[in-house]
Amino acid sequence: QVQVVESGGGLVQTGGSLRLSCTASGLPDNNNHMGWFRQAPGKEREGVSCISWSGLRTYYADSVKGRFTISKDNAKNTLWLQMDNLKPEDTAMYYCAVPVTLSNSYCSGSSGPNYWGQGTQVTVSS
Repeated sequence: QVQVVESGGGLVQTGGSLRLSCTASGLPDNNNHMGWFRQAPGKEREGVSCISWSGLRTYYADSVKGRFTISKDNAKNTLWLQMDNLKPEDTAMYYCAVPVTLSNSYCSGSSGPNYWGQGTQVTVSS
């Protein structure tokens, strides 16, 4: 049984930082593209950042470029999202997903079976 668990969300002030973590277990192998997505109330879910299984390719939404950094540890099947200089518009529920599809211009859940965590809330106060 695959389990995806996120942690690290919370309440911060504008300009603050948070580090989200995601651990996936039960996958047949650890070589998976993984990603972070978010959904704010009344808005569609969007891809925030994704990373290839090798770590050599990454995608960032324009709104977070230069502020967020994605990284992963294949041995531990763990994914992180370092979020700096947070803004009120970053407020959302953040979800981890595996596997994902990524390119230079987008990332999304894979067309085949994919797994999502329960989400971790990030709230940035102004």
